[in-house]
Amino acid sequence: MKVLVVTNLYPNAQMPAFGTFIKDQVDSVRQKGVEIDVLFINGKKSKLNYLWGFPRLWARLLTKRYDLIHAHYVFSGIIARAQFLYPVILTHTGGQVFHGWQALPCRIVSRLVDRVIVRSREMKDKLGCIQAEIIPAGVDFDLFKPTSQEECRRQLDLPLDKKLVLWAGEYFTPVKRYDIVEKAVVRLQQIVADAQLVLATGKHHDVIPLYMNACDVLLLVSNSEGSPNVIKEAMACNLPIVSAPVGDVSEVIGDTEGCYICSQDPEDVAQKLELALRFGKKTDGRGRIPHMEMGIISRRIISLYEELLHEKKGHGLSRLWFWQKKGSTYYRKQNKKSMYRPSMLLPDEKKHEAMCQDLGVPRK
Repeated sequence: MKVLVVTNLYPNAQMPAFGTFIKDQVDSVRQKGVEIDVLFINGKKSKLNYLWGFPRLWARLLTKRYDLIHAHYVFSGIIARAQFLYPVILTHTGGQVFHGWQALPCRIVSRLVDRVIVRSREMKDKLGCIQAEIIPAGVDFDLFKPTSQEECRRQLDLPLDKKLVLWAGEYFTPVKRYDIVEKAVVRLQQIVADAQLVLATGKHHDVIPLYMNACDVLLLVSNSEGSPNVIKEAMACNLPIVSAPVGDVSEVIGDTEGCYICSQDPEDVAQKLELALRFGKKTDGRGRIPHMEMGIISRRIISLYEELLHEKKGHGLSRLWFWQKKGSTYYRKQNKKSMYRPSMLLPDEKKHEAMCQDLGVPRK
């Protein structure tokens, strides 16, 4: 199976933490035998790269054959659907399906592709696509696992005698509401004097497990999320969590002891952080999310690929390519100046026999 992944979220030299969850999925699916090429559309560097993505896509398709195209994020989906040679799967990655001007393009493109993947039930309901598959991003259990807090703090040069609150993400992105984080931590420090905020922004993905094991609690207060991977990664490390009820967070943490749902009121956030710090130990989060392990998620993705290809087999352009390949002996020369063209499928035996005689090939 050969798949082309089209995405505007992917780690690179300038942004090593950008779209790591997509790279992890690509790597995991590759390990299971699927050949994948990645077409990265760097829209963050320049919006013009989205326009340049159309000829780049066609250049790929003219030089290599694929079985299907898997696009991540709405604009990548628009680029991927600018052709009908191959079926397209579109994964919506987050809150863009909920609000803002991107919500409408998400709805339109979702009805033009062959399959849609969303991260949570909330995304499916708000997108209004009842056929959408709910497949969250997976977690690498070999990378994200509980380890010694003291050793991780020493490696990161973090204080050994503080209560550390971890905030991982792009603090400068408005939807993440870092302003609430700052206010809540100030209020928390009035209650827990040795509390300290730790930022993990722009860090390489391999370093994030060190931060999760070094800290005492993870904080998330975004306006909206699809299915935040940072929550699942914290669960895999058995790290206590305080989070707003965005995406599938409430479903993921459930009634896990040491994890708390908060509002976006800084006072409430501070109170829940205090509870998590008073909890004072690891959670059993890892044992609650075995179904989100990367290998299991990858098998679900591959199963969806196979299902779509089975459905499309013998239909549309795929059928045309099949008959052009199998029916190469039926090529006839129309005139001296023309190229050989594939003939139409023969409706009966007489025309079949006549064509064989014209071409001088034995009838089969």
